[in-house]
Amino acid sequence: MSIDVSIRSLEKFDHERWKQLWTDYLSFYKTSVSSAVYKTAFQRLVSHDLKEFQCIIAEVDGEIIGLSHYLFHRNLWSMRDTCYLSDLFVVPEYRGKGTARRLIQKVAQHAKGCGVEGVYWMTQEFNYKGRMLYDQIAEKTPFIVYEIN
Repeated sequence: MSIDVSIRSLEKFDHERWKQLWTDYLSFYKTSVSSAVYKTAFQRLVSHDLKEFQCIIAEVDGEIIGLSHYLFHRNLWSMRDTCYLSDLFVVPEYRGKGTARRLIQKVAQHAKGCGVEGVYWMTQEFNYKGRMLYDQIAEKTPFIVYEIN
């Protein structure tokens, strides 16, 4: 069942609810960040600078129920930039109702409108519910991620 959700850019007055949702997102992936990282991240997100991370939020009846962080960046395999969808989160009671799909579609529309070619993201293997949606709207690639800390 779909719900009446509106999508808009994150604004400074959204700070407390954004922080709560991002904390819940980070907890889902069993991680956390320092207060300095929260502060820096929020400043970048509300700068509305296309070279910085950006954020859109989903609202129902004025309540923020979801978010998406994304970044436009150069791509050496193309003349055009690409878009990395970094974080996607919807509060549990609104999952399965089309909100995550709408957030992804809005990121893709914004990217296309800015001349950015494609959107990609990663998720952990255990995120089965999210992967069910991703398998419907995107193509799974054969890439494996390596990381040095």
